[in-house]
Amino acid sequence: MECRSQGILFDHDRPGRIGLPEAVLSEGKTPEALFSLLSAFRKGCGRPVLFTRLSPQFFGSLPEDLRESYDYDPVSRTAFGESFPLRDPSLDVAVVSAGSSDAPVSREAARTLGYLGFRADLYEDSGVAGLWRLSGRLEEINSHKAVIAVAGLDAALASVLGGLTPRPVVAVPTSTGYGLARGGESALASMLLSCSPGIAVVNIDNGYGAACAAARILNLLDTARSGGASG
Repeated sequence: MECRSQGILFDHDRPGRIGLPEAVLSEGKTPEALFSLLSAFRKGCGRPVLFTRLSPQFFGSLPEDLRESYDYDPVSRTAFGESFPLRDPSLDVAVVSAGSSDAPVSREAARTLGYLGFRADLYEDSGVAGLWRLSGRLEEINSHKAVIAVAGLDAALASVLGGLTPRPVVAVPTSTGYGLARGGESALASMLLSCSPGIAVVNIDNGYGAACAAARILNLLDTARSGGASG
């Protein structure tokens, strides 16, 4: 099946430049454009394309045969027809979230990594208000090559993890919370002000971006390991 998408210019050379493919941000696109893209990149197309922020309402309105050609998750609002081959399972990421309210973001990160062929393990409800939940999982979390910390409210999880794990930490502030949470702005400021050194912070609710940052780390590890083996 040939893949074509009318009116959309894909960055076909991106994998060769940065090691990551282009994705489709569904939010804001017209129904006609989305339908055309989803029809083009369904299962069997042979070209993996990830759709993010794809609403359950729109996906549910699609013809049944088109829906069945996608792996769709309504919580993370992600979909893909084709995905990348599984990588070495030792190239893995721990996705740690403060609470189940952060699930749309943490699962977007985990699903993006899975789509890219990397193993991602979810550790939800690990917020610091019940520190035992995090400490009891810390040894397992630290066995991964990288960590994604997802939290709203005061976003203390990122600072705590940053002080407890030697692994690279990518922090994602979420829009979870009342009042002064300000739609995630307080969590973003808290993560940027963290006293734990070396934490990388992405934009509010950007689980996809965090996954891509972790994937770059894993790609580098894989390249270094392959180079060392061949040398």
